[in-house]
Amino acid sequence: MLNELISNELSEGTVPPLSSLSKIATHPLREKLYNELHNRPFQSISTPAQLTHIAIQHHGKLKQQEHEFISLLCNRFQVNSPAKSMPCFYQDFGLFSLRWERHLEYSTYTFIRQAPLTDLPFIKNAIDFIPRSWFEKMPGQVIAAVHLIIESENIDKARTHKVEKYFDNMPLIASAPVNSQAKVWSSFKLHEDGFGRFLIYQKDLSPAQLGRLVLQLLQLDTYRVMATLGLPLAQAINSELNQLDLQLQQVTTYIALGTDKSDRELLTQVSKIAAKVEDYRSQSTYRFSATNAYYNVVLQRMEELKEEEVSGYMTIQEFLMRRITPAVKTCQTASNHLEDISRRVTRASDLLRTRVEMVLQEQNQTLLKSMNHRAHVQMRLQQTVEGLSVAAISYYGMQLFETMLTSLPTFGIEYNHELVSGFAVPIVIGIVFIGTRLIHKRLMKGLK
Repeated sequence: MLNELISNELSEGTVPPLSSLSKIATHPLREKLYNELHNRPFQSISTPAQLTHIAIQHHGKLKQQEHEFISLLCNRFQVNSPAKSMPCFYQDFGLFSLRWERHLEYSTYTFIRQAPLTDLPFIKNAIDFIPRSWFEKMPGQVIAAVHLIIESENIDKARTHKVEKYFDNMPLIASAPVNSQAKVWSSFKLHEDGFGRFLIYQKDLSPAQLGRLVLQLLQLDTYRVMATLGLPLAQAINSELNQLDLQLQQVTTYIALGTDKSDRELLTQVSKIAAKVEDYRSQSTYRFSATNAYYNVVLQRMEELKEEEVSGYMTIQEFLMRRITPAVKTCQTASNHLEDISRRVTRASDLLRTRVEMVLQEQNQTLLKSMNHRAHVQMRLQQTVEGLSVAAISYYGMQLFETMLTSLPTFGIEYNHELVSGFAVPIVIGIVFIGTRLIHKRLMKGLK
């Protein structure tokens, strides 16, 4: 029926246009997932410009404090505050613009001032136009901070040969990203003000291209710090793991060769080692996983730079790969060492438990044999007691029977007392024996 209706509508040309999905069920997360693609767009930046980028670590907390902090600045300049649920916020405050982003364990504050420089680079930066009283209340801990200057390369070509003085004559790293349409300079070191520095000379990049380049450099600086955040933890854990490794090796040697130490003592040692390993895993699992994730993003951002060499200088990729990769490898080594010791502890525990279970089974078998022997002895004693009980009951039965016989002459019954008593003895014993056996069988039947 449905096929006929559709065929008729198609033939008559009466099919209405599908201009809306309002009558079709949609997934509840569809709109959110679409918006996620545009959640943190890159900022279009014109030349010249000054930027100050600060990354604050909050460990997934301080959400309310950050919102109040940003709202305080918005109220001071009488602009709209961001919604509490917004993970990204951009606002122009006149003298400067603020781009704020909240990530899983850190937030970034990027202050942008698009105006010609009034002095040499890094003498006055974008952060100098921000109210100091507000800035000093920033919640969280600074994990990365950098000043970035953008200039046009054709304004003063002589500067490109004297950039060292802008970095306090520190050794520089240089790169020509975006297929040599720009030059980037940095020392990747902290200066007296506690900030790092980036200097960009660009040729013909559009504001969108320049914005992407700036975003890549700022993310690269933040992610390379976050990627190495697990290095101190890895170094501390490695020294402890070496000690645990030696302890575990001694335990496995005791298990293999056999010593005067009992299995219970060995199992106690293994349990202590396992507890320490699990404690280290709980401390480091998230940090080491985050290290790998940030490292992968660093590799991606370096590839997106599409940089070329600047004669006489090491490129950003060469510099960071030589510095970050060993740190990440150290974290990976510590993580692998933890997993290896954990597996070995599990195997040693299983082996010891198997040995303990075998000893327990042998003890149980010995105990069962002893219990069987005792049960056999008890059964023999019970049989002996039953025989004595039959004799005792028969004796008292004969006493009662003789008492009855003494009363017969009063009824005029004559009899031979010795003869009747003699014949009654086996009869009474038989009755008592049969009765005892019947009671015994009934009790045994009830137990079964």
